[in-house]
Amino acid sequence: MVGQVEGPIGRGAPFGELVVAMVTPFAEDGRVDFDGVLALADFLVNDGCEGLVVCGTAGESSTVSDREKEALFRLVKGSAGNRAKVIAGTGSNDTAHSAQLARVAASAGADGQMVVAPYFTRPTQDGIFHHFSHVAAATDVPVMVYDVPARAGIAIDTETIMRLADNPKIVALKDAKADFAAAVEVMTRTDLAVYAGDDALALPWLAAGATGLVSVSAHAGPRRFRELIEAVNGSDLPRARRIQRDLAPLIDAVMGRMPGAVAAKQVLKRRGILPSSTVRLPLVEPTEAAAAELFDDIVAAELAFAS
Repeated sequence: MVGQVEGPIGRGAPFGELVVAMVTPFAEDGRVDFDGVLALADFLVNDGCEGLVVCGTAGESSTVSDREKEALFRLVKGSAGNRAKVIAGTGSNDTAHSAQLARVAASAGADGQMVVAPYFTRPTQDGIFHHFSHVAAATDVPVMVYDVPARAGIAIDTETIMRLADNPKIVALKDAKADFAAAVEVMTRTDLAVYAGDDALALPWLAAGATGLVSVSAHAGPRRFRELIEAVNGSDLPRARRIQRDLAPLIDAVMGRMPGAVAAKQVLKRRGILPSSTVRLPLVEPTEAAAAELFDDIVAAELAFAS
């Protein structure tokens, strides 16, 4: 069972080990492409993904309406069934709105919810604590806390995470803070399942005992990231290093050249998984030159894995 998978040092993996933050496919006219959603979910699950984040940042959650989110939660859960966990993106900087989205996720049958630190408003740490606590209290859907100061504008202090870890409904942390010492402290002092939220730092987080990875780059090759996790689980650090090295150009391409959602959709369209790479404003599609550089990096990664 995915929910019973053991992490690298024996932690439970409530949402599996390899989780992909799914992009939201749009048709060329900007409407949600529900057929594309189903095709993408099947591709990711069939290629080794155990969890799907629906309407997270990579899913362009800020430009997806609540009605669309509900439809997406239901559709992906219906498609994934028991094959993968579905984690609904319910976070916003409005606590009441996040709680309402949590209830929508519960009604749709989501296995979990990912709640980002409240962005833009820059609350105190006590405000952050009460925000997550209030959203967690709204339903029985388990919460993954998302700590991403580069996007939220505020970091969640380690002590705040410790307080949140006492809440039985808060079961996981997506750590995109790039603070290794803080991540290790959370792994050591709490029972939270810690997921690496920065693809480039996957190996050090996994080697230190992280449960798994929540990835955008894995759209370009879930099985490669699965190999990385398996190498760490098997205590084969030399192999894990080689895999991370070979993944580096792919990660740089997807996460470094342009917004992750834009890059991932370019790759998925090129490979015939999605018919369109449309994004919603304020995101825009890359220039031809930028797209060419993206694919050059991905070809380099493919050659590395083939050698």
